Amino acid sequence: MGIVVIGSVFVDIKGYPFNTYIPKGRNAGRVIQVHGGVSRNVAEDIANLELRPTFVSLVDDTGMGWEVIQKLKNHKVNTDYIWSVKDGMGTWLAIFDNDGDVIGSISKRPCLDPIGQILDENEEAIFKDADSIIIELDMEKDIVKKVFKAAQKYHKDVYAFVSNMSIAVERRQMIQDTACFVCNQQEAGIFFSDDYDTLNEEEMLKTLVQNIQGANIPSMVVTMGDKGAVYASLDGQSGICPAIKVEVKDTTGAGDAFFAGVATGLTYGKTLKEACMIGTRLASSVIATSESVCPRFLPSEFGIKTNKE
Repeated sequence: MGIVVIGSVFVDIKGYPFNTYIPKGRNAGRVIQVHGGVSRNVAEDIANLELRPTFVSLVDDTGMGWEVIQKLKNHKVNTDYIWSVKDGMGTWLAIFDNDGDVIGSISKRPCLDPIGQILDENEEAIFKDADSIIIELDMEKDIVKKVFKAAQKYHKDVYAFVSNMSIAVERRQMIQDTACFVCNQQEAGIFFSDDYDTLNEEEMLKTLVQNIQGANIPSMVVTMGDKGAVYASLDGQSGICPAIKVEVKDTTGAGDAFFAGVATGLTYGKTLKEACMIGTRLASSVIATSESVCPRFLPSEFGIKTNKE
């Protein structure tokens, strides 16, 4: 079955200026429309490691929805548990500056309720032989509860990420049940009710080590942009993983690729440090290629062996 990814699909509409971006002005540029969504990106990132994840999700009952499924199939993602429903996909509209960073965005989330029915009807088929589970923690609460219940039943590790940190704050107990939780520096501040924006890597690491003890989170990784990432776990693993310096073309999807690398590494027996190094390499490849997902790699390049090898 491979790694099971559960979450939403988005259509990303991205605008890039030809010249210096002028706020509140008319900017000539290019506008592209691509398949997106953190969960969809993560599933494709894992597939681009020549692994074969299963994606549980929804798409629109339109030509665009069909295109999403066909692209995932071409990347060898198992799409058996993707349903086509009316308005099944969300939309993300974003404007980028000349450095490839998002300077403004609007997001419309889809209703994911039908995913609960997918899980009810296919629980054993989805979870029994999964290598691990990746979940979008800010999905509808009933869906998240079903996933954690099934993970406990079939003894599977859960790796979690969020798009809305305010929801994660309300679900602290669920995060305590994850094998690893990944977020960025600003989100970590929201989660721990503090301001971490000015902390350097050493200060962030010290803070993280202290905070996961009090919050009883098994392991956590905090990304810090071009400063890299810091990681800590209750079993004593901790450290700083430096970023790889590359020419920035588009930062979209870099965080998704990092998370995919961390979850994949941990699923297949890597240490937290090694998993963060895999995530860092995938993220840097996305930033340098102007794509929302990482290019193809072989598992052997990261020393990954699946449970079937």
